[in-house]
Amino acid sequence: MTEHTDLGVPATIRALLFDLDGVLTKTATLHAKAWKTTFDGFLDGRGAPFTLDTDYAEYVDGKPRIDGVRSFLGARGIALPEGDPDDSPTARTVHGLANRKNQLVLGMIRDEGVQAYEDAVEYLRAVDGAGMPRAVVSSSANCHDVLVSAGIDGFFQTEIDGRAAAELGLAGKPAPDTFLAGAEALGVEPAQAAVLEDALAGVAAGRAGNFGVVVGVDRANHGDALLAHGADLVVAELTELLNKA
Repeated sequence: MTEHTDLGVPATIRALLFDLDGVLTKTATLHAKAWKTTFDGFLDGRGAPFTLDTDYAEYVDGKPRIDGVRSFLGARGIALPEGDPDDSPTARTVHGLANRKNQLVLGMIRDEGVQAYEDAVEYLRAVDGAGMPRAVVSSSANCHDVLVSAGIDGFFQTEIDGRAAAELGLAGKPAPDTFLAGAEALGVEPAQAAVLEDALAGVAAGRAGNFGVVVGVDRANHGDALLAHGADLVVAELTELLNKA
């Protein structure tokens, strides 16, 4: 495979599409903790607790918040009223649970701060030096604030986040819509863009969109699952791509 010098992607690639949580920033663990607190509090001992090694990866990671709630409840055979987007975080509705999770994760981000992965920053600097256009494509409605807090917002030409997806009526991951919007915003065809994702839903979205290459970022020791869901290759850190050329 002919590669871009120093970037470790095919020579046909003209833009990079990065997921946020777990790829660029150390916020995936905060999201996982918030999901577990939300669902375990809701279940309150009725049924098995929410698990980080299976439930998080399979049902909520990488998906829009509301879809994550629906997916997990559906897997447990639990029916709840949808409610409304402005439901209280204590409401026993789908939107209420989603709002509870968001309330928790925002508190964790405020209290614990946000850090970018060192390997991600090093890779972004190399990408910036090579002049390769890049976008962040995240299901998070808090994407921009996280990028700013981590000090890496200046690396990206565009952001397709949860708010943009809602405004544009885009389906969330594992549908490819948000990645396709990112490629369009950068002026490239899907086959000319690389997707860099750590979530199973995200690599599935990259595969569904027929992108030029889908890179699975394995920070949770689930490389085999990333490959099974559509990753072309898997790296533990983004700097491994710099060593491929």
